[in-house]
Amino acid sequence: MDQGGDATTRRSFDSSEMGALAHLYRGEIYRSTIWRTRLDTTTNWAVVTLGIALSISFSSPNASPLPLVLVGVLILFFLWLEARRYRYFNVWRARARWLENNFYAPMLKDGDLDLGNGWPNTLAEDYLHPAYHIDLWTALGRRIRRNYLWILLIQWVAYLGKLIVHPTAITSTAEIVERADIGPLPGEFVLGTGVVYIASWAAIAIWIGRRDTRKFRSRQPSPTSMG
Repeated sequence: MDQGGDATTRRSFDSSEMGALAHLYRGEIYRSTIWRTRLDTTTNWAVVTLGIALSISFSSPNASPLPLVLVGVLILFFLWLEARRYRYFNVWRARARWLENNFYAPMLKDGDLDLGNGWPNTLAEDYLHPAYHIDLWTALGRRIRRNYLWILLIQWVAYLGKLIVHPTAITSTAEIVERADIGPLPGEFVLGTGVVYIASWAAIAIWIGRRDTRKFRSRQPSPTSMG
């Protein structure tokens, strides 16, 4: 087949093209691995900062629980940063999976690359006009569901635990509200904000999880849709 031929009519790759695709796949796997490591890095930052806040707040009975509140800002910043990184990671992951599903798997299964369905064109278009395959909300929901919901829950439980046991064990629930006061902000407002804070991120994780489930269940094998 001439190099300028239509990918929908070509029926095979020559040896040099097969070698190029093999190197292309290795490159996409390498890039997805690098970006996967970057995802782990931001998660580690969130865990470490939460650990520091826990150490400060529980260092003595009279230590303030405020670090456990303020660390939430850093955790949300790391979540946003990780979601951005996840969108990049998803590009490389999708390309690698595209090659596995349309090139390697058919070649190993029956030796037929099925070039007539147009999958090389889809891959070529993704290289010519690169774009994210998922939106930011999807990335946020997936990272919350995988990691950050548990980090946020630990933060919230630790904060409540600090209010309950320090400086002395509470004798009534009213003491929790009183100890939750932060300057001019009443304890009712602080605790209510905390509940909304956790519930909101949990709702996003559930919403995105269900949307992903519906998407994957209804998806039909398509040579023209990547990601």
